[in-house]
Amino acid sequence: MALNVWNIDPSHSAIAFSVRHMVVSKTRGRFTKWSGQLRFDAENPASSSVEVSIDPASLDTADAQRDAHLRSADFFDVEKYPSASFHSTKVEVTAEDRYRVTGDLTIHGVTKPVVLAVAYEGSGKDPWGGERAGFLATTSIIRKDFGLEWNKALDSGGVLVGEKVELTLEIEAVKQAAQVAA
Repeated sequence: MALNVWNIDPSHSAIAFSVRHMVVSKTRGRFTKWSGQLRFDAENPASSSVEVSIDPASLDTADAQRDAHLRSADFFDVEKYPSASFHSTKVEVTAEDRYRVTGDLTIHGVTKPVVLAVAYEGSGKDPWGGERAGFLATTSIIRKDFGLEWNKALDSGGVLVGEKVELTLEIEAVKQAAQVAA
C-alpha cells in the first residue's frame, strides 16, 4: 500500500476540549472551523503524517459570554493569534491500529511538542464512491505552557479554571483521488 492523502471532513469530525471548572466539574467545548490533511500508509505508519489548522475564534462552549472571554486577551487572544496548528513530526505503532503521533502544537503563538494517542478505526466506501477512514486521537496539555495563564483563586480553595486541558479529535477523512497523468 502506498502513502495516501486523506482530507479531513470537518462536517463529520470534531475537535473537542474539556477543562476543570471550579475544581468540581468540567467545562466542555469544541472548535467549529478547522481543516486538516493526513498522509497515511497502513503498511508503513512511520511514513505517515498529519497537519491541522484551527481557527480559535470558532470555539463554542455553549455560553456566549464565556466564549467571548476565551477569545479575549485573557486566553486565546484571537485578534493577535488568529490560528492554531498541529504538525506531526513522528508516527510510531504502539499496537494493532494504535499509534503514538508526536508533533508540534502551536497555540497563542507558542509551539510545544505534544503526543497524541491515536486509534485507527477503519475505512470503507461511502455511497458516492469515495473512501473514508476514521481516527480517534486524545492528548492532554497544560494551558500555561501555551501562555494561557488567566485564572482566579476561589475562596473555597483551588482555582476557577483547571490547568490541564483534555483534547479529543474524532476524525473522518476522505481519500483524495489519485491524479491522472496528462
